[in-house]
Amino acid sequence: QVQLVESGGRLVQPGDSLTLSCVISGRTFEDYGTSWFRQAPGKEREFVSGISWYAGSTEYSDLVKGRFAISRDNAKTTVFLQMNNLKPEDTGVYYCAAAYRGGRRLQQTGVDYWGEGTPVTVSS
Repeated sequence: QVQLVESGGRLVQPGDSLTLSCVISGRTFEDYGTSWFRQAPGKEREFVSGISWYAGSTEYSDLVKGRFAISRDNAKTTVFLQMNNLKPEDTGVYYCAAAYRGGRRLQQTGVDYWGEGTPVTVSS
């Protein structure tokens, strides 16, 4: 069984930076592609960014491209989401998701494991 635990979400001001972490345990970390999704109040959950298994190629939503960066530390079995120049529209609960041998953009229907989410609020 794979477990995903997110952390790092909090209240920040517009223009601030924040790094989210997702610790993955229970299986071989390198065998899993990982994506971040977010869900704003009253809206559907949407893809934010992803990193593929093995090669580590990355992909970003057009809404965050140029501001967010995804990375992973195999030794720490952790995936990070560095978020810069945050905007109020980035507010939401951020979820980490993993799929066995998943690509750089997981489809929600193809996710094997979800984390519980970490809330991010961007407000002045």
